Amino acid sequence: MASELRQLRSDADDNRDRVLAAARLAFTTDGLSVPIREIARRAGVGTATVYRRFPTKMALYTAAFAQDMTVCAAAVDEGLAATDPWQGLSLTVEKLLTAHGGDPRVRTVLTHLSRRPEFAADRERSLRGMLELIRRAKESGELRDDIVLEDIVLTMQAGNGIRAQSAAGQVAATRRLAALVIQSFRAGPDAAPLPPPVRLPLRV
Repeated sequence: MASELRQLRSDADDNRDRVLAAARLAFTTDGLSVPIREIARRAGVGTATVYRRFPTKMALYTAAFAQDMTVCAAAVDEGLAATDPWQGLSLTVEKLLTAHGGDPRVRTVLTHLSRRPEFAADRERSLRGMLELIRRAKESGELRDDIVLEDIVLTMQAGNGIRAQSAAGQVAATRRLAALVIQSFRAGPDAAPLPPPVRLPLRV
C-alpha cells in the first residue's frame, strides 16, 4: 500500500512538471490566450488533471513562471552583496539583461506578471535595491552623476529589441549590449552630458 501511494505521488509530481513545462512554452510562444485543453494535450494529460492542480488559467500562468519571477530580485540581491559598488551595479545590469537567455518573449510574460498585486512587494523591493546600487556606485565615483533608474529600465527595453538568428546568437548579442551599456554608464573626464531623462514605467 505504501509503495502504491509513493507511486501515485510520483506520477502526480511528473504530471505537474509536464503541465508546467508545457504551459511555460505555450504561454511564451502563443500568449495567455492559449486554451487549457491545448496545454493539457501538449503535456499528455487530461484537462481535468490540469484543473485539479491549477483551478484557473492565471494560477497556471503564475506557477509556470514562478521561478523566473525571482531572477530579478536575486540579481539585485547579488549586486547589493558585492563589496565593490561598481562591480555590484555592473553585475546586476548584466544579469538582468542576459536572464532567460535574453529571450524577449519571456521578458514580455514577466512584465505582464509583475503588474499583478501578488508581486507588488517583490517589484518594490527590487526597485529600492536598484536605487541603492545606483547610489553606492555614484558615491564611489565610478558611476556618472546623470544616470537615473529610468536608464536601467531603458536598457531592459533595448534588450527586448534584440532579434538574433539563434539562441546562442541571442545570448552573445545581449552580453555585448550589456558590456556597451555598462561602459557607457562609467564616469569619466570626457563624458559628454546626456539629454534629460525620460519618465518610464519603473519595472525592472
